[in-house]
Amino acid sequence: MNLTVALTGASGAVFGREMLRALEADERVGRVHFVASENSLRVVAEELGLSGRAELLEKLLGAAPKKTVQLSDADIGAAIASGSHPTNGMIVLPCSMGTLAAIAHGLANALISRAADVTLKERRPLILCVRETPFNRIHLRNMTLAAEAGAVIFPVIPAFYIHPIDSTEMARQFVYRVLAHIGLAQPGAYVWKAEE
Repeated sequence: MNLTVALTGASGAVFGREMLRALEADERVGRVHFVASENSLRVVAEELGLSGRAELLEKLLGAAPKKTVQLSDADIGAAIASGSHPTNGMIVLPCSMGTLAAIAHGLANALISRAADVTLKERRPLILCVRETPFNRIHLRNMTLAAEAGAVIFPVIPAFYIHPIDSTEMARQFVYRVLAHIGLAQPGAYVWKAEE
């Protein structure tokens, strides 16, 4: 699989980090195009203590990337901005309300929103892991617009029945749910088993 992962300015950088790590380790994934919005850099710095765009991907992964490449959100000429570029889908995690609005209204004014627009027009999976609370009517309408266009709204709502030991484990298990949704079930994912 070739996937696009975008990290935007909503709280929850740990979720994006765990997504990148899972995809980097998954042998079924051939290439990951990673795009971090300008606003995400501040969130990453505040929540994960990682500063700057330089070597951001390596910092998030904790090692040099082998299959993940980082692109600038300003690079609207990147391969993922074209429908002719083969990809299996896109995940925005976390997805800010501003990014949601741009996608829902087809603005395509930066690489993240353009790549999402291309993903929708090519009928490829687009998963928007929205992160905000409470939702106002604009947020709800934008989620409806995006869903009607073909996106999957996958709110960042972690599970507690798995008894996570810390926030990283909580984020990892959420990421595993997202990946299972696109056909990349992960080893170590919690699977609910009803009482026999």
